[in-house]
Amino acid sequence: MVNAVAHKAGPGSLSGWLNGLLGVIIFSGSLPATRVAVLNIDPFFLTFLRASIAGLVAAGLIAGFREKRPHRSQVVPLVIVALGVVVGFPLLTALALQHVTSAQSIVFLGLLPLTTAIFGVLRGGERPRLAFWIFSGVGSLLVASFALSQNASASLAGDLLMFAAIIVCGLGYAEGAKLTRELGGWQVISWALIISLPFMLIASFITRPESFSTFSTSAWVALGYVSLFSMLIGFIFWYKGLALGGIAAVGQLQLLQPFIGLGLSATLLHETVDPLMLASTLGVILCVAGSRRFAR
Repeated sequence: MVNAVAHKAGPGSLSGWLNGLLGVIIFSGSLPATRVAVLNIDPFFLTFLRASIAGLVAAGLIAGFREKRPHRSQVVPLVIVALGVVVGFPLLTALALQHVTSAQSIVFLGLLPLTTAIFGVLRGGERPRLAFWIFSGVGSLLVASFALSQNASASLAGDLLMFAAIIVCGLGYAEGAKLTRELGGWQVISWALIISLPFMLIASFITRPESFSTFSTSAWVALGYVSLFSMLIGFIFWYKGLALGGIAAVGQLQLLQPFIGLGLSATLLHETVDPLMLASTLGVILCVAGSRRFAR
């Protein structure tokens, strides 16, 4: 059933790019939601609780669809996925966002497509052409330059935490995409969450606050978003997109993530979109198109 994914895989797959784009759109709200949540919720408790909630939902999905258990050879890659995207990235970004704003984190999101592509080569065996790396590097520079132009104050602790988050996330993305060709997209993230669940439940209990009365309504909403959308639903589309369209190629869609987030802010919060943002977005779109063209 799920092995059909492997037969259709290819950097030019339109379905892969559409699934990847849906995943990026969902992930675009992750850092702002995390920023809102850590105003009231301890970052460690937030990381453990969001994974626990998502893990319980994932266990229900696996049981409901009667999915087979992973083979022994797939357990270690699933652990790598869990350490990268279930524990590592959420925890490191939650800690970082105590020192930097979600807008400042755009600098590091600009590096995520590049790290994903690198791990796609190291772990997925992909071999993009030189022109791909040029477009990828230019796109990353465009995103970082735009973020730096916003005159945000720097924090060494926050910067180091975000940099570490980007590295473990890129590894988790590449490893999960490789597994998706064998297990299927939602199965990969579900099993990674289930493997983490016992530890996450215990950790949630240990780090729980004395009272939940200090949690604002916005904090609860943010917790719901990062638990269901950032930890589970987004990955269903994202891993399928990476598996179908190629890890390195579809991974470049992450360059759009900061701009989608700012676009959502303009639409929902009526914030101003300046000409520099529009010009940067156009440049990034051209880089994504170029990297897609030379991904094979």
